[in-house]
Amino acid sequence: MKWDLINSGAESGKFNMDFDLYLSELCNNDQAFFRLYRWNPYAISLGANQNFEEINIDKANRDRIDVVKRPTGGRAILHAEELTYSIVLPIEYELTAKDIYKKVSLTLAEALKKYDERLKEIELENVQPNFPQLLIQPSGSLCFASTAKSEVKFRGKKIIGSAQRKMNKVILQHGSILCGDFHTQLINYLRDVSSNEQTEKLLKDNTIEIENIINEKVDYEKLSELIITTFEKEWGINFSTDKSELLTTFQTIDHSITELN
Repeated sequence: MKWDLINSGAESGKFNMDFDLYLSELCNNDQAFFRLYRWNPYAISLGANQNFEEINIDKANRDRIDVVKRPTGGRAILHAEELTYSIVLPIEYELTAKDIYKKVSLTLAEALKKYDERLKEIELENVQPNFPQLLIQPSGSLCFASTAKSEVKFRGKKIIGSAQRKMNKVILQHGSILCGDFHTQLINYLRDVSSNEQTEKLLKDNTIEIENIINEKVDYEKLSELIITTFEKEWGINFSTDKSELLTTFQTIDHSITELN
């Protein structure tokens, strides 16, 4: 199988979600994509089944924060000081969707441990929470208010949040590696809980970021390189040359659609 690597830099929320879908459409039985990216401007993404009404769109616009839908499930995330990954695999890949989810998490956890020895306590969650019960809680709109089975945590707190979806003949999975704590500002953009101090505390108590563990700014280039090399080792693969032409092609398509609109 051919594995294509795309290190696409920082783009808008709409661009990032549309590009993941674009790769899902390109993927075939003999091909897989792995992508790393960031967000400019910062963006709030909602799970596929969430409503935009849950977000104070006017405030987000004033603060120059995009609001978009993810093609995957889950709940709201403020993408800010993070490194985001996505992986697209044919549905007939040798691993099940559940096994892919766990293997991705194990690989990312290993990469973070290599990044800094102070992250050596990173581990995977082994208990699945009661999501229907969580969704009716005040924090139900917050993705990082709880940790799903096989997600990555540090001393009981979530440090990587991921979501997965089967789409036609492929599996799309993407997730947020928390580097700084700006994501906790999401509470200020949720209509129902924007003044709920208990919910804000719950979010902060259940998440942790690389920078707050190692007490220094994240070197995104170093972290990206370690994730790439760790994926190659753990999955027994060799990425092709960075497929920048796919990014250029999609940028052209995206610009053309924007012009038409």
